[in-house]
Amino acid sequence: MLSSKDLLGLKDISKEEIELILSTAEAMKEILFRDIKKVPTLRGKSMVCLFYEPSTRTRTSFELAGKYMSADTVNISTSTSSVVKGETLRDTGRTIEAMGIDLVVIRHSCSGAPHMLAEEISASVINAGDGMHEHPTQALLDMFTIKEKKGRIEGLEVAIIGDILHSRVARSNIWGLKKMGANIRVCGPMPLIPPNISDLGVRVCSSVEEAVEGADVINVLRIQRERQDKGFFPSLREYAKIYGIDREKLKGAKEDVLVIHPGPVNRGVEITSEVIESSCAAIEEQVTNGVAVRMALLYLLLQGGAKGEGAN
Repeated sequence: MLSSKDLLGLKDISKEEIELILSTAEAMKEILFRDIKKVPTLRGKSMVCLFYEPSTRTRTSFELAGKYMSADTVNISTSTSSVVKGETLRDTGRTIEAMGIDLVVIRHSCSGAPHMLAEEISASVINAGDGMHEHPTQALLDMFTIKEKKGRIEGLEVAIIGDILHSRVARSNIWGLKKMGANIRVCGPMPLIPPNISDLGVRVCSSVEEAVEGADVINVLRIQRERQDKGFFPSLREYAKIYGIDREKLKGAKEDVLVIHPGPVNRGVEITSEVIESSCAAIEEQVTNGVAVRMALLYLLLQGGAKGEGAN
């Protein structure tokens, strides 16, 4: 049982709740390999995917997770909704809830938007990424993949490489992995490393070689070109040469190193095609695991129950 009606981030969630989500996802993944991917678990429940930012993987993953569990799912494109007429997030949320919706999945460019929505409506809210704050379901699927491949999370050496400053994926991974007992190093161009990141209990490395030395897992972050408007590094070519993960840079990692990436991948920039196609990478499996994790969350929030229905 989760302690809240919502999943807004991993900063305030307990280790026990993370373990519950991951163990529930194990059972859900089995459904994805059936000939008929359909169970009646959430029949009669309804969910809305409300995305204020572009998304393919996350939105589709949530939609399929709901449909596989027989929930009624609706996608709202803000470009064709009343949002373009000036409707506020609060009013949009209340309008959706008035239609009988049980759960809202929201992605928003403003940090804290899901938290505000959760306070305004009694339906459950899942944060699918808010600004530069958190992306909890991505971190959960990353942890699920790590546990599946490595058998554990506690004690593993995890290197997170790339644009830490803008990455909500990095923040959620740091909160979650630290709670699960992993040791974390981060590396990237210094302008893309938050000044106080070490306060979160991570080690800042001055080079990729230092970061991957003895690493069990390497989480390669996407270079967010849409946020690179201040010249954080001279060029993509230079970034690829210094920070891009290739076979040569992997030599210092553990022999059985696991390489993951939240997608979409900029091939040849943050990671080479050779590494993507190698046996050490589990990028496509992360996508599969994302559906299983989101199925688990829908079950736990809509069917499994949550303590304190109004709690956030």
